[in-house]
Amino acid sequence: MSPPHAVVSGASIAGLSAAHWLRRTGWRVTVVERAPAFRDGGQNVDVRGVAREVLDRMGLFGAVKALNTTETGAVLVDGRGRVTAGLPSGGPDGATAELEILRGDFARAILRNLPDGVEIVYGDTITGTEDDGDSVTVTTAGGRVLRAGLLVVAEGVRSATRDRVFGELVDRRPLGVNMVFGTIPRTASDDDRWRWYGTVGGRQVHLRPDNHGTTRAVLSYLRDEDLAALDRGRALARVRARYAGAGWEAARVLDGFDASEDVYVDHLTQIRVPVWHRGRVCLVGDAAWCVTPLGGGGASLALTGGYVLAACLSSAGTGTEAALAAYERWMRPLVDSVQRLPPGVVRAAYPRTRFGLALRTLAVRALTSPPLAPLAARFTQVAATDRPLPPIG
Repeated sequence: MSPPHAVVSGASIAGLSAAHWLRRTGWRVTVVERAPAFRDGGQNVDVRGVAREVLDRMGLFGAVKALNTTETGAVLVDGRGRVTAGLPSGGPDGATAELEILRGDFARAILRNLPDGVEIVYGDTITGTEDDGDSVTVTTAGGRVLRAGLLVVAEGVRSATRDRVFGELVDRRPLGVNMVFGTIPRTASDDDRWRWYGTVGGRQVHLRPDNHGTTRAVLSYLRDEDLAALDRGRALARVRARYAGAGWEAARVLDGFDASEDVYVDHLTQIRVPVWHRGRVCLVGDAAWCVTPLGGGGASLALTGGYVLAACLSSAGTGTEAALAAYERWMRPLVDSVQRLPPGVVRAAYPRTRFGLALRTLAVRALTSPPLAPLAARFTQVAATDRPLPPIG
């Protein structure tokens, strides 16, 4: 009897984790990725909470730790680059985690260690699905027709396949924050810390070291406009105008983005879907539960989701519907704990006035003082649970 066939749409962390574990549990796996080749690059992600155990079960803990970004800590700085406060760092769950890695390095580590029998198709996208109850037939822009027992949608926050299949169930919740990510040349003034600068108008500049001899930069600001809907040129022009007079390293970052090959623009939007499966189609990663960088833990949830999905499907005697329901029951509390942002946290993170900036600095200093340090540490503990991972059947 031939093994069951699963199609996974999306070849980043969530999709590759699902492919890894589905193959390990006996599925034949085809991964469809819209990019013409493996997508390298990207910013810092980390592995926290229960995802550390998943990574260990994959046999990749040491490999991922060896790809550390070299970042040693996180600090707030003023317009002259002077440190005004430090964020909790060190250990597995500090602002800079023990397993701090670039998204592309993380995805490549999983890719290189996929079990034999996983086929990856680059440069193609899913254009249609037909679920007859016993199987799902997937058609692609490249003319492929794939009949499978399961379609795993891991296409990210703006998943077109999710929108076609789940339609009215998809709840998009914009947070009013725009972020522009990119890689810029490293200079002698850069060091091994994540430096975080805030200025009036709810504008932030972030510089973080990497392990490739360059610097990862982020411009992030509070404004209800969707930069992601613009082309790159228009988006960067809008950001340049927005950051006029911002100070510190803003001008350097803007100039660096103009020449960078991996600029990514995002309008932070949480995705909430009340059910993550319909028939033989299921969602995993940001396509199901985007928590945004403000929630944190997106990579950890993506990695864990792939494992939990495969484990639930592997349970002996469990039908597909029951297995997918079990996957949701296990994952949803973990996702909800990350996705639930405290009231007012977005505006508190992006003060608009000098007074607000001063208050935020004082608050960070207070929270990182010895009496309150244990409380502050809880804010960076994500994807943590006392529940054991479901076993592989």
